[in-house]
Formats: sequence, C-alpha cells, structure tokens
Amino acid sequence: MKPIDIETESFRIIDREAGPHDFTSTQWSIVRRMIHTSADFDYLRTVRFHPQAVFAGIDALRAGKPILTDTNMARTGIRKQDARHFGVAVICHMDDPAVHAAAGRSGTTRAEAAVDAALAEMTDGIYVIGNAPTALTRLVEQVRSGRARPALIVGLPVGFVNAAESKAALAELDHPFITNAGRKGGSNVAAAVINALLLLAQEQEKE
Repeated sequence: MKPIDIETESFRIIDREAGPHDFTSTQWSIVRRMIHTSADFDYLRTVRFHPQAVFAGIDALRAGKPILTDTNMARTGIRKQDARHFGVAVICHMDDPAVHAAAGRSGTTRAEAAVDAALAEMTDGIYVIGNAPTALTRLVEQVRSGRARPALIVGLPVGFVNAAESKAALAELDHPFITNAGRKGGSNVAAAVINALLLLAQEQEKE
C-alpha cells in the first residue's frame, strides 16, 4: 500500500471504531489525528477544547504567526512544508544558551525559562507543550498575569508529576486552548494537533 492509502485506511478504521461522538467536524479532524498518532482511543473522552480554540489556531496560522514548542521533538514532528506555506516559523528555545543561563540563575527548569524567553515572540502565535508540565504551569501563570498573549495554547504534557494538574489549570483559563484530562499526552500528539490545524487552515484557504 502507498503511504496515502495507509493513512486513508487508518482514518477509516478510526472513524468506524470511534463511533458516535460530540465533537464538531473540525474538532474531530484534530482528535482523529491524535488517535492516529497514538493508537489511543482514550482521547475520545479526554480531549478538551476551548470554544474558540480551533478558530484561533487557524487564524494564527493563516496570519503567519510563529509556533513555539517546548521540545525539539515536537518541533520536528510539525510539518514544515505546511507551515512554510503560511510563512510560519516553528521555534524551540530549549537549546538556547541564554535559556540555559536563565534557568541556572533562577533555579527553574529550562522549559520554564524558555516560556519566559518567548513572551514577546509568542504574542498572537501558538505555544505547543507536549512534554514539560513545568512549561505549561509557567505559561498559565504568565497568561493570568497578562504577560503572555498567545492566540492558542496546545497543552498536552505527558507524565506522572503535575502533568494532569497543569492541564487542569489550563482548562480553567478563559483563553483558547486544546488539552486533555489526565496523564497522557506527548510531543508526538501535540505535533499532531498542529498538523491537523495546518490542514484545516489550508482547507479554509480554498473556500
């Protein structure tokens, strides 16, 4: 089978096994790609969307605003050709020497320092977190304080320490987000959300 045929058949299987759900068509295109990436149908019941999340994400992409990620793995998983179509830069500051130095001075994680380093850069863009709960907790704090103003937060950190708690805090914000309840997530799933949004943005462009 060709790659496109495998993907098409995979989505057909997902649609069949998922059965009825309450997601809108655009939300489902995102959740379906999350399931495709992870083979995990738990996302059917755990994904949470802010009402304006999909619109905000598509609008940011079509405006060419940057995507910032908490890991190079998430950055690598985002389709660069699709991002370039809209003039979107995909950026990760985790390896920046200045971020390393700031984390050392403050005694915080590099993920937290990377959020602080990107405050101006993320304005009206998308911040994607698939690994570090500390990054999501810090970003939620900065949004609440008014210092961070991303158009959309994709918060899907994975793990046993504060992953579920940081996502619960995000879900309480009156700010566009895509997240899930519980410990599951990961950089690959977070990248899948962005790839789905990029495809939706291209579809909207053709209308």
